[in-house]
Amino acid sequence: MAEQTENSSQKKYHVGVEVALEVMGGKWKPLIIYHLMTGRKRTSELRRLIPGITQKMLTTQLRGLEKDEIVTRKVYNEVPPKVEYELTPYGWGLKPALDHLCYWGEDHLEKVYGDKSKVLAEFESCIE
Repeated sequence: MAEQTENSSQKKYHVGVEVALEVMGGKWKPLIIYHLMTGRKRTSELRRLIPGITQKMLTTQLRGLEKDEIVTRKVYNEVPPKVEYELTPYGWGLKPALDHLCYWGEDHLEKVYGDKSKVLAEFESCIE
């Protein structure tokens, strides 16, 4: 979340969704969280699961999620270094919201295209 210094005033929010979007909003963070709901992942796995994301963007987004305590980063003491990310218990609290977005998105595809498998690159239903 936004850090405060002694000289700054506390940020004011109007509704809770504003806070949620600040933490997990954007194009990439929800996808990262979604894929981590299936278990711990290495950076290379996330890159493979999220086509179009650059290494720099993935690193930036993971750092932000780590700062907000949504994910944890585990570094293994081996050569070459092995790093894995997983959701924290706090991060798991986002699962119901992402589930609803996923179901709504699938319903929307059915409404617009009739058959969602026509437009989903690799049809994979929402995570249960």
